[in-house]
Amino acid sequence: MIEIFDFTKAYGEQVLFEDASFNIFAGERIGLVGRNGHGKSTLLKMITGEEDVDGGRKTIPRNYSIGYLPQIVKFTENNVLDEACKGLPLDRKDEVWKVEKILTGLGFKDGELEKEPEIFSGGYQMRIELTKVLVSEPDMLLLDEPTNFLDIISIRWLEAFLKKWKGEFIVISHDRNFMDSVVTHIVGIHRAKVRKIKGKTKKYYTTIAKEEEIHEKRRVNDGKKRKQIEGYISSFRAKARRAKSVQSSIKRLNKMESIDKLGDIRALSFSFNSTPFRPPMVMEAKSLSFSYDRKAPYLINDFSLLLERGDKVCIAGANGKGKTTLAKILAGVIEPVKGFVKVNPQVELAYYEQGNSAKMEDDRTVEDEIFSAHPGKSRTEARTICGNMMFSGDNALKKIAVLSGGERSRVLLAKTLLSPSNLLVLDEPTHHLDMESCAALLEAVKEYEGAAVVVTHDEYFLHKVATKLIIFMDDNIVVFPGNYSEFLEQVGWDKDDPVEKNAVFDKPGKKIDTNVPVPENKKEERRARAARRALTKEKLGGFEYRIAGLEKDISIAEKEKSLLTDALIKSSEKSEANKIVEISKQLKENKSTIDRLYGELDSALRSLEQAKKDLETEV
Repeated sequence: MIEIFDFTKAYGEQVLFEDASFNIFAGERIGLVGRNGHGKSTLLKMITGEEDVDGGRKTIPRNYSIGYLPQIVKFTENNVLDEACKGLPLDRKDEVWKVEKILTGLGFKDGELEKEPEIFSGGYQMRIELTKVLVSEPDMLLLDEPTNFLDIISIRWLEAFLKKWKGEFIVISHDRNFMDSVVTHIVGIHRAKVRKIKGKTKKYYTTIAKEEEIHEKRRVNDGKKRKQIEGYISSFRAKARRAKSVQSSIKRLNKMESIDKLGDIRALSFSFNSTPFRPPMVMEAKSLSFSYDRKAPYLINDFSLLLERGDKVCIAGANGKGKTTLAKILAGVIEPVKGFVKVNPQVELAYYEQGNSAKMEDDRTVEDEIFSAHPGKSRTEARTICGNMMFSGDNALKKIAVLSGGERSRVLLAKTLLSPSNLLVLDEPTHHLDMESCAALLEAVKEYEGAAVVVTHDEYFLHKVATKLIIFMDDNIVVFPGNYSEFLEQVGWDKDDPVEKNAVFDKPGKKIDTNVPVPENKKEERRARAARRALTKEKLGGFEYRIAGLEKDISIAEKEKSLLTDALIKSSEKSEANKIVEISKQLKENKSTIDRLYGELDSALRSLEQAKKDLETEV
């Protein structure tokens, strides 16, 4: 058992936490949550001893080992495999198969294991460090955002691995689905206090919200009681016969505990600037093919997509397959080698590019960078957006050059929020955000009235937002006409999915084959279901979309009729002849519109019934 007693940490006047105390018992898996900058990473470093404590102490059992995923990597070996093998314990240096297993699970191909670590991207270098930590098999793992830079396949592999972990661990992650799937307890940092509860993130946040609601009710009631007592004292202080009662009231008032109002916590505020869009079709991509090297095979080959009004399309899959490239093509940033993208003329597009690749002027301030994207906006509006994105006061005057990765992402999001749009294309917008900010962004995308195309590895986001999916798997791009739960049920990630196979370590010396295919009967059944669903969507989707649009238009027209009728009655009562003529004309036009819409609806319903019959015959 690890025990933390009265940990306190502050940087200048900023207190991260004080008197933090909690225990970690055998077999517990801890999810560490809190807003960015509130001390999560610092707390992990204090446990390892990398960070000094201002107060408090810890007790760690003798010979208890802790494996910590560092944020800065240092390599000494000439190839990936040898570097990762450095993590093996001295008495198990021959268990190279475990290292290969984890590297493969985290996305390395066999041919890449002999390459130098330095040639890989920062994301893959962190995977090497993660492998060294995992194969060291410590008593406790401390993992600080291990899902950063991992694709969805690797995240699901890590999830399966941690579910089988026999020791303890503390994990920090903005990926709520990942965290909830592996933890038994939550330790949260909130208002400089640290608390531990048994359960998942929903229970923790519900508990916090309920306690703050109760605190505010107590504060309000306390204020009312104080005013009553003060009023009584003021009214009867001068009356001798009430002197004893007044003195008693004064003592009571002095003994009352003062309940302070909870201060506001800085949080991201998301609200996309949506503009109206009435046509049913937003964009059509037809037979797209693309390659950065004309001599190489196409990264994207013969891809087609129909994007409809209100669609929330999520793009997911392994890294390096072309997700960002496809997003750029759909956003009009790059042109396809073959095929075309036809965009409705009424579309106003806002594009969010990953913070580490987007271009910004280093010499500009945050405010100027945001203002430069929309010079038509006022400085006041730009400052308001700065505040919403946690760049209040002098922070809005920080230079772009000195911003962290998370701060750069917030600036880019701010520019996207200011853009009037009815189509969003967002490339991994949750990267560098904390869990609370991810939740706010998720709700903003869900409530956005326009269509959205979002590249994401966050399965919580996929479950909550996606109405349609673009999946990169098995060197193919699959458009799935349904939500993420339906995709997992009907298609799944097949052999790439360690969560479904629960494929992790077996007995020492026995290597589990990660390429064991899903049984053909199960795979064929899934493909058949997916094919039937796709065919149904293809044959019936247009009719159903048309019917839904007509029903909505009829509802609007009926409400307009009701308003016009009320207005006509009022004008008649006031004998307003000119208004009566004008409203009567509008009612006549309204009736004509309603009759026409009902006629179109009847025709569409008949066409749908016939299409269903034709589909049954075809199936």
